[in-house]
Amino acid sequence: MSNSMKFYIDGAWVDPVDPKPFDVINPATEEAFAQISLGNAEDVDRAVQAAKRAFPSWSQTTKQERLELFDAIMAAYKNHYAEMADAISKEMGAPATFAQKVQAATGIGHFKTMSKLLANFEFDEDRGTTRLSKEPIGVCGMITPWNWPVNQIAAKVAPALAAGCTMVLKPSEIAPMSGIVFAEILHEAGVPKGVFNMVNGDGPGVGSAISSHPDVDMVSFTGSTRAGVAVAQNAAPTVKRVSQELGGKSANIILDDADFQKAVFGGVLQCFGNTGQSCNAPTRMLVPMDRMEEAGEIAKAAAAKVRVGDPADENTTMGPLVSKAQWDKVQGLIQKGIDEGANPVAGGTGLPEGVNKGYFARPTVFTNVTNDMTIAREEIFGPVLSILGYKDDADAVSIANDTPYGLSGYVSGAPEHAQAIAKQLRTGNVHVNGAMADVFAPFGGYKQSGNGREWGEYGLEEYLEIKAILGHNAA
Repeated sequence: MSNSMKFYIDGAWVDPVDPKPFDVINPATEEAFAQISLGNAEDVDRAVQAAKRAFPSWSQTTKQERLELFDAIMAAYKNHYAEMADAISKEMGAPATFAQKVQAATGIGHFKTMSKLLANFEFDEDRGTTRLSKEPIGVCGMITPWNWPVNQIAAKVAPALAAGCTMVLKPSEIAPMSGIVFAEILHEAGVPKGVFNMVNGDGPGVGSAISSHPDVDMVSFTGSTRAGVAVAQNAAPTVKRVSQELGGKSANIILDDADFQKAVFGGVLQCFGNTGQSCNAPTRMLVPMDRMEEAGEIAKAAAAKVRVGDPADENTTMGPLVSKAQWDKVQGLIQKGIDEGANPVAGGTGLPEGVNKGYFARPTVFTNVTNDMTIAREEIFGPVLSILGYKDDADAVSIANDTPYGLSGYVSGAPEHAQAIAKQLRTGNVHVNGAMADVFAPFGGYKQSGNGREWGEYGLEEYLEIKAILGHNAA
């Protein structure tokens, strides 16, 4: 990829101020397949100044002009779709089929959703003699993770463009190639100079510079809660808006009146999706205490259906973890579960059978987990499911809410029963009886899972300021 060592600033691919090569590792082979350069504060400042210069003109564009740009972006995305899927598969280990049908699809999906929303969105509303105007907040800094790389990029860039903001993006240095493809797509689509800028780098070198820059009006961050705290601290002195989507430890409550076989089996597979590397994964399954053994047997059978292996193989359903550091973390937490007395009914430590290279983990299920165990408290970010028992509905809700996180929740049971439980969960969203994600609904969390919302109208609102123009229609 010819632009991999450069940054996209002010409508052009430019060399870093101080080039610092960084290998991009394919987690399935443990070998570098590309190189990028890590940026620094000077690179960020160049990008921010470009965005600042572009803001006065871009912020005044019409809705129709933005909609036409969205059409151009979606057309360019289709031209690079295969390249995007390939980049995602190589940089973070997603099975090729999953990268094509799901990961890459989310990128263009956010633009489709935001285009439909923008067409009917009203930026001005009159209330008597006062006009309420929703205006772009300004220059936005965006820091995105490696687990759903283009999904998280598009979930920020699409609403920011729709709002009339300009921006500086820092993709994850672990999975940066999809970000480079994305920048090429926006360039091909004709995004005006300075409206979209991208600087590769790590948290200390680029992330901190973005979140603390005085000319950045808002920072949108997706990642770990620990890193989110650092972003908020860096942003505080300049009182910029901070929108964060952070960690999760989502509970999946299987009620006694659920289709137990279906709910448990499906819950296991959903937990293992994307190799368990999703912030909203249902990693704590709650089942009636007297059905623990039954749940364990179903979960064991579900885990056996997972096909771990080469992401290029169309039969593979689970690829590797993203890095050696992530593999080590997951292995340590699996061992911690064993040491603390949880019962491993599937998986365990080490590489899967027949695998001798790559950061692959065994799909692991623990039963008889209690909510004070480390594996029930910490976000593992790997294919590890903890099954906990509960006595009654009140106990299930209490266990589900007994976490510092509150990103997502899951409930299966008779419809009215499940809905009643869903209302009691302290989470940003709840999936009832296997309901899929709704791209027009807000996505975000309570408590230490973050603040602010992405997706749909609420995601657009994050990039807008509200102004009251008094006496607008006065005689």
